[in-house]
Amino acid sequence: MKAVQLVNTRIAYSESAFAEMVLWHLSSPLKGSTHSFKYRLAYVMRGECVLRYDNEVGKGDHRHFGKKESAYAFTTPERLIADFQKDIARWNHENSNS
Repeated sequence: MKAVQLVNTRIAYSESAFAEMVLWHLSSPLKGSTHSFKYRLAYVMRGECVLRYDNEVGKGDHRHFGKKESAYAFTTPERLIADFQKDIARWNHENSNS
């Protein structure tokens, strides 16, 4: 099976903030992952990536929230996108005065 792109979208939240989501279904898991998906989801505000979920080869599933990096427990693509959107709302709430 060839890799199949499931999502490739950019969502504008304001003039200075947007999200990009790219998700692929692969024929086999990447090194460091236990599932057959490759993804990168990023929230960019004023030209700076402030939130990112990804699973780069060898590093496995993780997220960056501001300057903090932590493991992410991937379950499904739908849950991944929901968690990402929840974190965007959290980021916006916690940083509304910045």
